[in-house]
Amino acid sequence: MRPRLVRPASLGSRLFHPILAGATLRARALACLGAIIGIALTGLVAALVTGHGAHLPLIVAPIGASAVLVFAVPASPLAQPWPVIGGNTLSALVGVAVARLVHDPVIASGLAVGLAIAVMSLTRSLHPPGGAAALTAVIGGSAVASAGFLFAFLPVALDSILLVALGWCFHRLLRQSYPHVPAPAPVNTHRTADPPPALRVGFREADIDGALADMGETFDIDRADLARLLRRVEEQALLRRGGPLSCADIMSRDVVTVAPNATTETARALLLDHNIRLLPVVDEDGRLVGTIGLRELAEGPGLVRDGMMPALTAAADAPALGLVQRLSDGRSHAVVIVGTNGQVEGLVTQTDLLAALARIA
Repeated sequence: MRPRLVRPASLGSRLFHPILAGATLRARALACLGAIIGIALTGLVAALVTGHGAHLPLIVAPIGASAVLVFAVPASPLAQPWPVIGGNTLSALVGVAVARLVHDPVIASGLAVGLAIAVMSLTRSLHPPGGAAALTAVIGGSAVASAGFLFAFLPVALDSILLVALGWCFHRLLRQSYPHVPAPAPVNTHRTADPPPALRVGFREADIDGALADMGETFDIDRADLARLLRRVEEQALLRRGGPLSCADIMSRDVVTVAPNATTETARALLLDHNIRLLPVVDEDGRLVGTIGLRELAEGPGLVRDGMMPALTAAADAPALGLVQRLSDGRSHAVVIVGTNGQVEGLVTQTDLLAALARIA
């Protein structure tokens, strides 16, 4: 047997091997750029507000650590606006209070950080740089000591607010989500006691809680995001096991359509005659402009264009099993397959997808 040739790792992979899941070299480069802009502008605006002088620093060191979270891991629960602003400010207040009551700097340092963690935990504002803010209030020197409780607001709270605002602007320019909003959990749209289809198989929330309890560790990820990640992992595993099955392999090609200016009575008759739940709405050139189903037709007489909804679409060469999530949300019954010119090429229904799953199971 010939020995297998093992290619050496590329220089890029050797120099950049991210410890965080999902991190890329491009994302880290953008995080660096964001931190440069964020810290520079925070210091500039703080200088305009507080003035140049030795009475207080323009920007405190914990803000640098906050910038790492805001720009490098904006989806982290520790990087959200309230933890950044509340965690830093409350911790600084705790540090100032401890420094005034305890005169031994060693004891005061430990108490400040420990109590800051407790206060942040109770106020749901846990933010690692908050510990540094509390410590700075104790060992920050004469300028911090003379400022007293004002230090927690100028510059700590001011710097934190500015950093969050700049982080929001930066991520919006990059079309990234900040503040991070976890995806809503699937819901049962039929108003019955059954769980939604996506939650009837696979793991449940109690399974996540049990696994976390067994591991005995705390992870820097929102529980809802963790559940969404695990479901995507299940979907990717299903795609891998399913092989190269495409939408073109399972779609219906003789698609019944309706024009936008047709009456709702015409659309209802087509649905009943063909025993289907959804009609693609196409213009004169056969391009998809929307869909209409029995739910929309229940509103009464009128024209199709007045009741049509945006269409769920996919390409013919897209993985068929990639439609599982969309067709199991309790609302969608079919995905319209369209070409590059927007014309309808086929339709994949829940029944089509179930037949494909049964074939590869």
